[in-house]
Amino acid sequence: MLKLSRRVILLTVAVVVAALGTGLVFLYVQGADNRAEERFETVDVLRAVAPIEPGETIDSAAAAGKLKLEAVSQADLLPNAQSETTALDGLVAITRIYPGEQIISDKFSTEVEEALSALTIPKDMVAISVNLTDPARVAGFVNPGSQVSIFHNTEAYSRLLLARVTVLGVGSTTPTTTTTTTTETGEETTEQLPRTLLTIAVSQKDAERVMFATLHGELAFALLTENSKVAPSGGTGGQDLFK
Repeated sequence: MLKLSRRVILLTVAVVVAALGTGLVFLYVQGADNRAEERFETVDVLRAVAPIEPGETIDSAAAAGKLKLEAVSQADLLPNAQSETTALDGLVAITRIYPGEQIISDKFSTEVEEALSALTIPKDMVAISVNLTDPARVAGFVNPGSQVSIFHNTEAYSRLLLARVTVLGVGSTTPTTTTTTTTETGEETTEQLPRTLLTIAVSQKDAERVMFATLHGELAFALLTENSKVAPSGGTGGQDLFK
């Protein structure tokens, strides 16, 4: 009888221990599932896929293909992360945004001066901005860090002004109305040409040349590579066009 009671007690204890173990395993698995659900529950967030430079607008970055909508887990989601550019319209980056970073509102501002102060200006140079149409800035292919030549165009000639200049930033784009007259009917037509501010690094002397040139003609950029060859020349006018 004593042996039977002992067996019943041991069996009862074993059942209780097994039940507790099963309960603990269930709770652990449920907690793991909850953690996994929180970890893998995602939201779509804008990420940078190319560097966005200080002074560059969110619109310019989007137009240049520097933004991509990607899924981010709730655990990795940053405060003020953006899923669209609407809330950042007209704002400029105040710091460099590297590929892979989430686009957050804290890194954009309406103050262009704040953004430009973050530009890395080479020693002994200054930063100035010029306002160019899309064709004059190579249809939007000029981005911060690009190397460009600057040409001066007037009705009399087209001539190289500066052989190689570094672009520091791409600013806001605004439409500018220009009026043209057709040669056949003489009727006036108007068109909207978007113009964009581009900030470049130049010496004081070259800054003076660029500023004077903008008052006496138009500027145009030519995008360069390491192997591009440009050199000062006498320029090209009507008498040289077909030579």
